[in-house]
Amino acid sequence: MKVVITCKNFTASDHLKDTIEKKFERLGKYFSKEIVANVMLSQERGKQRLEATINAKGTIFRAEDSNADIYTCVDKVVDKLSSQMSRFKTKLQRKHKDNKEIMFGEVPDSVEEESDEIKIVRTKRFELLPMTAEEAVMQMELLEHAFYVFLNMESDSVSVVYKRNDGAYGLLETKY
Repeated sequence: MKVVITCKNFTASDHLKDTIEKKFERLGKYFSKEIVANVMLSQERGKQRLEATINAKGTIFRAEDSNADIYTCVDKVVDKLSSQMSRFKTKLQRKHKDNKEIMFGEVPDSVEEESDEIKIVRTKRFELLPMTAEEAVMQMELLEHAFYVFLNMESDSVSVVYKRNDGAYGLLETKY
């Protein structure tokens, strides 16, 4: 697995980069050498933040952490990613039977006693209304929801607006 480290409002020392690469080597045994782990280091509001994303041929593993100490963030993110692999090992094996990108033999079994089945407890149906992203944000706020699905008039696709942790808004656009 390759590790790509990028920084935003943050300067990473060589020691920190080496530490990140060594910690992510633990996860490297789960993936082929072609898989890339994207690690983003940033600083916001006096805290240091680490986000990691691994795209393994259609399955995306992602974890993030904020802390005063960036090295603590590295440990927590690697633990979260490892835990995700363990918790969803059986489901991922079914989905990716022939996938050589993920090496399931290396993934430890989950120690948590979880049901093998994901339960959907509620289903809602609604009409997709054509609107702009700004109108969708307004509708989301009126409903006091954290996200809102709509038909984007500008891109003619299904989109989602959502409220981010920093209080700003995000837009997810679909493509076919």
